Amino acid sequence: GQNFANPAILGRVVLLVSYSQAMTTWQIPQRAADGIELVSGATPLATLTTGGTPALSYADMFLGVGKGGCIGEVCGLALIIGFAYLLIRRIITPTIPVAFIGTVLFFTLILGQDPIAHLFTGGLLLGAIFMATDYSTSPVTEKGKLIFGIGCGFLTVIIRVFGAYPEGVSFAILLMNIVAPHIDRLTKTKAFGGVYDGK
Repeated sequence: GQNFANPAILGRVVLLVSYSQAMTTWQIPQRAADGIELVSGATPLATLTTGGTPALSYADMFLGVGKGGCIGEVCGLALIIGFAYLLIRRIITPTIPVAFIGTVLFFTLILGQDPIAHLFTGGLLLGAIFMATDYSTSPVTEKGKLIFGIGCGFLTVIIRVFGAYPEGVSFAILLMNIVAPHIDRLTKTKAFGGVYDGK
């Protein structure tokens, strides 16, 4: 069947809109060794989208060292290993994730942002690899998957750079889920030949 939207994304967006403070404030991990019980602060993506520079190196962002955020969006290395596994098992095709991530990198570069920081902060890798590729809410044609991925990437950048929320991945995927059936209709291949009459 085809769902209206990815249920996990829809639930996340409802929670993000309803409880934005709780959904966008994180503890900074690994501070107990310093004798500090709890430190709360902005994620690297929130710092980035407000015009600041994240205090973490690219390697720390990639490995998730000292970085707060939602479960699943912290360690880029683990997400890329998961992506490789899904590709090897042929569970997904690379079209949507590559188009999604490539579009984000392209537009953040054009807009004078830091593309690598945008790649490894927030839910971009998680959303592109595991959420946008959901069978029941994404297009089935290869051309449709390409359009879907580009649309997700473009909307993510628009929301991250110009929107009120620092993260735009969930909103972008939800909006593109809504138009996925129309993308499929526009990109389906036409059948060739005629009807066999059995003679």
